[in-house]
Amino acid sequence: MALFTTRIAEAIRRNDSMLCVGLDPAFAKLPEKFRNAEKPFFEFNKAIVDATRDLVCCYKPQAAYYAGADRDDELRATIDYIHENAPDIPVILDVKRGDIGSTAEQYAKEAFERYRADAVTVNPYMGFDAVKPFLDFADKGVIILCRTSNPHSGDLQNLVADGIPLYQHVAKLVRDKWNYNGNAALVVGATYPEELRILREICPELPFLVPGVGAQGGDVKAVVTNGAVGGAVLMINSSRGILYAADPREAARRLRDEINLYR
Repeated sequence: MALFTTRIAEAIRRNDSMLCVGLDPAFAKLPEKFRNAEKPFFEFNKAIVDATRDLVCCYKPQAAYYAGADRDDELRATIDYIHENAPDIPVILDVKRGDIGSTAEQYAKEAFERYRADAVTVNPYMGFDAVKPFLDFADKGVIILCRTSNPHSGDLQNLVADGIPLYQHVAKLVRDKWNYNGNAALVVGATYPEELRILREICPELPFLVPGVGAQGGDVKAVVTNGAVGGAVLMINSSRGILYAADPREAARRLRDEINLYR
């Protein structure tokens, strides 16, 4: 099986798309025909995948939406459905795990063996111990929080140590020490385009998962021009703006085309 990074690059080329669709269903927002289904989250996700599979480079289900609603089985069914019906499109399980030792090993098994995800998001706050069990799955992607899109991310990520912000230390650790299997990537929020530019200079070859366009206000042009430099890989995520659009396929196509306008 090819490395996650290779599969993402191939999906981008095949579908001419850097769009990642976040599969984050909230029961109250589902159309009525799905709320009445036996497995509403799965049926909703299935419809989204069927409508967008030729427009995306990956899907990203956020595990909390399923765990909070006691619908973990529908998360697994969603990932299985993508593997079976859109096998060239990788799945990122967004869980932001960050623990150490045997606990981290179990979280890695959960993501890659139980859910069969192609990649996972992890939190590096506890250091190398927290990410190594994931990185050791050499064919899987490990997407490490670096400069996140939330408003208060700078409380810690902008703290200066040895003359540079903490988020830059994370990027350099990933680039120089942690990417020993070539399967690491970074989460870099669309809401901080200047930091995205700096991180692309630090890590010219690492893939970036970029949340924060659409509802969070990130600017597509700034993301692409600062992040897709020299053919670098971006996975630009949109969730609500596509899931709950009147026509999800058309919303995905418009965003895909807007991204491509600046590539």
